[in-house]
Amino acid sequence: MADPLHDVVIVGSGAGGGAAAWALSRHGARVLVLEAGPAFDPFKDYRLSSNDWEQHGFPEKPGSQGRHTFAPLQALGARWQSLRSWNRQSGPLIMGGQRRVHAYHHVRGVGGTTLHFTGEAHRLHPKAMKMKSQFGVAADWPLDYDELEPYYLLAERVVGVAGPATGQQRPRSAPYPLPAHRLSYASERLRAGAQNLGLTWVANSLAALSLPYQGRPACNYCGNCNRGCPRTDKGSVDVTFLRQALATGRCMIKPQCQVTGIEAGSRDRVDAVIYRDASGTARKVAAKAVIVACGAVETPRLLLLSKSRNAPEGLANETGLVGKNLMETVHWASSGLHPEPLGSHRGLPSDSICWDFNAPDAIPGTLGGCRLYSAVAEADLVGPINDAARAVQGWGKAHKRSLRQVFGRALSVAAIGESLPNPRSYVDLDPQARDSTGLPLARIHSFLPDHELTRLEFMARKSREILQASGVEQLFEEYGTYDRFSATHVFGTCRMGREPGASVVDRYGRCHRWRNLFIADASVFPSSGGGEAPSLTIEALAIRTSEHLIELTKRREL
Repeated sequence: MADPLHDVVIVGSGAGGGAAAWALSRHGARVLVLEAGPAFDPFKDYRLSSNDWEQHGFPEKPGSQGRHTFAPLQALGARWQSLRSWNRQSGPLIMGGQRRVHAYHHVRGVGGTTLHFTGEAHRLHPKAMKMKSQFGVAADWPLDYDELEPYYLLAERVVGVAGPATGQQRPRSAPYPLPAHRLSYASERLRAGAQNLGLTWVANSLAALSLPYQGRPACNYCGNCNRGCPRTDKGSVDVTFLRQALATGRCMIKPQCQVTGIEAGSRDRVDAVIYRDASGTARKVAAKAVIVACGAVETPRLLLLSKSRNAPEGLANETGLVGKNLMETVHWASSGLHPEPLGSHRGLPSDSICWDFNAPDAIPGTLGGCRLYSAVAEADLVGPINDAARAVQGWGKAHKRSLRQVFGRALSVAAIGESLPNPRSYVDLDPQARDSTGLPLARIHSFLPDHELTRLEFMARKSREILQASGVEQLFEEYGTYDRFSATHVFGTCRMGREPGASVVDRYGRCHRWRNLFIADASVFPSSGGGEAPSLTIEALAIRTSEHLIELTKRREL
């Protein structure tokens, strides 16, 4: 059964899909957004006011977690023993000699993974966009920072980003929409420690309101952005881009609609999107253009599933690059107890950051940068239960007494670093595992070469040094990417580029062969950046893609 014609069908409603819906609808296009997951009501679904709030993460609803599988991960060696994850209470977090899967952290729902993100809103370092030509690794972006900068501004204004006037190493043509948040008392201690080491420690740029903005209230600093914001002060896509897109009257969002394929027609155009609606009924919808924005795991899966006579290797996979060049989150976190009460459970998550090693050539002995940041909330040390289980030794009354003494004294420093593509990291279709419709699941292959582990070793060392310089005498927990796959940011599986033989989409996100098929998510990233959170860059690229689509339509070149 065919639905009425829409100008553009968007598959996925996260950072890319939501920003595209906003940009297209404001220019007069009729947009249909198909989202596989459910809608969340921030005023009802995020239960931070309940007594058991700490025992629950972001709420799950039927269909809000996609399924995927993993190929066997690599063996662990004695050389990198200092990078093993551990806790003082429980010992090693990963047993045995093989890397294990912890999680691919994502949400299927209206707003995508921005529903539970911390809210970091970063621009890429300009040098990170020229990794191949300047450093001989990864690939160059087919556009430069100056071309993307106006779209960064647009995205920041829709979201309401709060950021500092200086200290982020990225040229700006206008200030942030809102002033930076004041650092928490605990982050002030980290800043003092970083300064003792000669490092710069500044306020982070965040999609969390420091002042009331466009009908949304200012942040109340509950510290639980990852559990969902019940006040809408966090700039997730549902309460920013999609809310404004719906207000135009030209955007329709259909949740719980699983897209199962895209029909490849003749004359290098796609004809329709095939999906199952919330009742399970098979449907087909046609449009002038299709934008795929499912993320760096599900986007290549959908394209590979869309095999046909006109696309025998999968849609947009003429050169076999769909799913290749996966880049993941290279992460480290160290936590310890400070001798003084800091009230470290209070404040905005990741409110402070160090960009000193963010440039691709900033870390001695390895290519690719990183950033360091305050991570008490991201380590989920904002409530007494986790402190009792992970930070405090003992039993019975002595344990309770110790908890009262140390609660609010946890300090955490974490780091996220560059991930460079390698032939052993990619996404393909699982040959055996199937979803509820009988289609193959995405299978994630992950491998960390020695140069990634060298960078991770540097990140761990700097995290420990900053904690020690801040007054932490003993650590109680550390964990990282070396022995467990735990990714929040994934990139690169449908790389953009100028040459059709070396990329999947062009500089505007349009597939090289398919004239009316576009991709607008982190799968198009040619490089990951040196630890920057990707949502703002995804949004900026999606706005740019959408405006190009509108221009092609006006010129009748779509």
